[in-house]
Amino acid sequence: MATLTFLGAAGTVTGSRFLLGTHGGKMLIDCGMFQGLKKHRSKNWDPFPVAPSEIDRVLLTHAHIDHSGYLPRLCKEGFAGKVHCTHATADLCNIMLRDSGYLQEEDAYWANKRKFSKHEPALPLYTVADAEKALTQFESVYYGEDVHPVDGLRIKFKDAGHILGSSLIDIKSAKGKKATKIVFSGDLGRPRRPILRDPVQVFEVDYLVVESTYGDRLHGESAPEEELARVINGSVERGGMLVIPAFAVGRTQEILFAIRELEEQAKIPTLPISGDSPMAINTTGVFEKWKGDYDLESKVLELNGKHVLQTNNLTFCKEKEKSKQLHKKKGPGIIISASGMVSGGRILHHMIHRLPHSNNTVLFIGYQAEGTRGRTLVEGKPSVKIHGQQVKVQAHIESISGFSAHADYNETLAWLMGFNRPPSKTFIVHGEPDSSKALAKKIEKTLGWEVMVPEYNEECSIDF
Repeated sequence: MATLTFLGAAGTVTGSRFLLGTHGGKMLIDCGMFQGLKKHRSKNWDPFPVAPSEIDRVLLTHAHIDHSGYLPRLCKEGFAGKVHCTHATADLCNIMLRDSGYLQEEDAYWANKRKFSKHEPALPLYTVADAEKALTQFESVYYGEDVHPVDGLRIKFKDAGHILGSSLIDIKSAKGKKATKIVFSGDLGRPRRPILRDPVQVFEVDYLVVESTYGDRLHGESAPEEELARVINGSVERGGMLVIPAFAVGRTQEILFAIRELEEQAKIPTLPISGDSPMAINTTGVFEKWKGDYDLESKVLELNGKHVLQTNNLTFCKEKEKSKQLHKKKGPGIIISASGMVSGGRILHHMIHRLPHSNNTVLFIGYQAEGTRGRTLVEGKPSVKIHGQQVKVQAHIESISGFSAHADYNETLAWLMGFNRPPSKTFIVHGEPDSSKALAKKIEKTLGWEVMVPEYNEECSIDF
């Protein structure tokens, strides 16, 4: 028997952490940071439920902070094992974990300077130096490559189609003649989206841990690119700036791809586009490095001389001074900045300067977790708190769900239908409570599978 303990992403979309105890020791699948509501964020400061020194290895599905962002803290507290992931995920974590450490140091600095923290002094969860130490423990592999940590245990990373390097983690235990397989979906991507390949189909699965971010929702029927054209053209008519909060990893690149296509099709005018995220600049370099992981269409475009992530008038702002100059820039134009949920980074300063003016537009292109500033704005609240101050919202707020990198419930069900047999048990995670329960009911009704929605810190025994 083995144990599976849900240390995060249970009752929430953040803090993915699943502890698998087997004959091969203790493996932590994902090591994410909690984000969103304060009740979730506070868990980042709680003692880790298991002594980090007792964990033998960490397996990362992908680089997003809600899946990788707690690693520096885990290592700081005693984890000394290897972190396994794909090569692209390792390269992205090299950027994202350093940036996360920097942002936390920065947040602590401003909290102390402006006295808006209850803690005296405010401290970062970890530092850049902590992140750099954690990165020395990474050991990366290619998609499909077998990892054998101990005899009788095989780990394989398969393309999840969510972001560059994202993986389904396929773990197979073979003891004697019996073989048992557990699969962790990570964040499941969408079919037929630009740049990335579709999620890989898996078979012979005995236990499945699957995400449910959009377990109760469908993405819009209209093409997101057409919606993007509508928003851009509306912003041009208002004469203001279009500000797009976008994750530096994945979402920024997809938006640049879409804008380039719209420009080439003459569906939007060529506009000055400012990419204001040092991390997005570095991430785009990782995309260039791992073009072999692109889908066939993007590879063909690159072979034919198209730079799929380059628009007609794109400028990246790496230095702070160039970022500050954007505050004085008049529209029409587009600013793409991180973070995607307006939880930190340079986007906060753009929001302070652009939200109070009605000629500006703010466009959200991805999921906004409960408790984030992005969710506050999407819900139409009249003001939002930034750096301890309430900022009035007069700008035009738009949201497009079709750019989401998460499968909706129909896309998830379609992927599950490809299984050659039902798993013995399917665990629904990484969703807000209503979303997880909705997906569980749909799987039970449509496929007849045995489904469970685990609670935070719940431990389950599995025959593995």
